[in-house]
Amino acid sequence: MLYLLFLHFVADFPLQSHYIACNKSKNIFVLLLHILIYSFVMGLFTLNPYFFIWMFTTHFLIDFATSKYTSYLWKTERYKWFFNVIGFDQFLHFCTIWLFIEYRGI
Repeated sequence: MLYLLFLHFVADFPLQSHYIACNKSKNIFVLLLHILIYSFVMGLFTLNPYFFIWMFTTHFLIDFATSKYTSYLWKTERYKWFFNVIGFDQFLHFCTIWLFIEYRGI
């Protein structure tokens, strides 16, 4: 589990370019690029195509909502809520990883 959480961190943050980070809330294709990179890394390092599909689907659903909301919060200088939503976003991603392991295994 710790391996997957570390892999999640690497795929979701260091491998996300500045351009992707700034534009995934504004452009669906940039969001899809971010999710494709993320899911590819998660699937590649687990060698599990079902995990790739699960990560792609759940990451899209979560980030579609949270990226738009965090963008709004940042623009309106509601920084406390911005970071709360970022934290909740990460919690949801951790839950999707745990759910897959619990019910499908890796």
